[in-house]
Amino acid sequence: MKKKLYLNGEWQETIDYAELFSPYSNEKIGEIPKASVADVEAAIDAASEAREAMAALTAYERAAILEQLVSLFIEHKEQAAKIIALESAKPLKFALGEIDRTIETYKFAAEEAKRLSGEMIPMDAAKGGSNRLAYTLREPLGVVAAITPFNFPQNLVAHKIGPAIAAGNTIVLKPASQTPLSAFFLAELLDQTDLPKGAFNLVTGSGRTVGDVLVESDQVKMVTFTGSPAVGKGIRDKAGLKKVALELGSNAGMIVDEGVDLDVVVEKAIAGAFSNQGQVCISLQRIYIMENVMDEFLSRFQTAANQLAIGDPLDMKTDLSAMISKQEQQRAVEWVKESVDEGATLITGGTVEDEVFQPTILSNVASDAKVSCQEVFAPVVIVNSIQSIEQGIHEINNSDFGLQAGIFTNDIKTAFYASKKLQVGGVLINDIPTFRVDQMPYGGVKESGNGKEGLKYAIEEMTEMKLVIWNQS
Repeated sequence: MKKKLYLNGEWQETIDYAELFSPYSNEKIGEIPKASVADVEAAIDAASEAREAMAALTAYERAAILEQLVSLFIEHKEQAAKIIALESAKPLKFALGEIDRTIETYKFAAEEAKRLSGEMIPMDAAKGGSNRLAYTLREPLGVVAAITPFNFPQNLVAHKIGPAIAAGNTIVLKPASQTPLSAFFLAELLDQTDLPKGAFNLVTGSGRTVGDVLVESDQVKMVTFTGSPAVGKGIRDKAGLKKVALELGSNAGMIVDEGVDLDVVVEKAIAGAFSNQGQVCISLQRIYIMENVMDEFLSRFQTAANQLAIGDPLDMKTDLSAMISKQEQQRAVEWVKESVDEGATLITGGTVEDEVFQPTILSNVASDAKVSCQEVFAPVVIVNSIQSIEQGIHEINNSDFGLQAGIFTNDIKTAFYASKKLQVGGVLINDIPTFRVDQMPYGGVKESGNGKEGLKYAIEEMTEMKLVIWNQS
């Protein structure tokens, strides 16, 4: 299956191609174009030339294009999900869930396109502002470069493409090298809509070639990136004065108080820690639980983890499958072994069986162990006991990251206290930090990045505010 670049509304070949393999079966599943510098520049030029046509669309027309895309995803839902499962090894039932969220995300984008507006400014509130009428407008930035990760190859792309179209921008998309097939499928669907030619462009290849050209181009007015802190910082440093929105991951933590329903907590924690093999920015990586309920929770949690169905991602019964690459899998194995060598207790997992890294639970983990203080991005979770809620908050805050955190408690004062003291972008009361719906504001503090996703909030990031003042005297 040899793919082509999508530039200026047309499918175009390039010189070099790379073979793409399934993470689970290791079978060859495609030949992916490696865009040259000239290819990327052509994509940027096409997006730049389409700016006027895109900006001239009415809110109704932009919303209609997004609604067309929604209808196409609904029609081709199963195909889109199977592509995700094939190229990323995400179990099919979760891939179908991702497409449901993708549909909802584009639907929200269509709705927000119709709500994009400015505000009236009360000029006469100032001594010298009498006889003046003022209001703000929201105008598109122009060319938006979207650089996306492998773990949600449709929905995280939707969080960049949807608001960009809703705001009237044009786009150059660079998907992750392991999951380009979903991006090609998206291009096929967009090609069937009324989106102006050149408003969406797709280039694949190495981050060093494609990413650097996008980030350093003066024609690109914003870079929106989801990925590692190291790459995100590099983008920020190279971007100059253009807008940069960075979503850089986390090592999400959760506190469990006494007196809560442990069956509920265990069920949610299993989903939070092991969904998509733990390869989620807000995957539940650290659990801090009051000492009195530690043993009971750990026993139930281990039992539930060992009941997960492991195997072929294309099987609807599968809960957990292969990680995105052998290299990432081996890194996770080494991190777990290193933590055990340093004194941690391995409760379950820590090994690779039939090419799949098993769901792993660790306890008594040092706060400076890699599986605790860095983003493990694997099916690994630590469970440590705490003497107080304050200690749990301290442990969660003792991190370079701060995306989302959760706390289970029946005490309203404890919940309010935690919501104020946790140094994160989002606090979940009686839920896991892995919870997300697509219209909510989503983004972190510290090394988890800057800017907000969520359609309304991303559209604000992707527009410029213009002030208009009428002098009536």
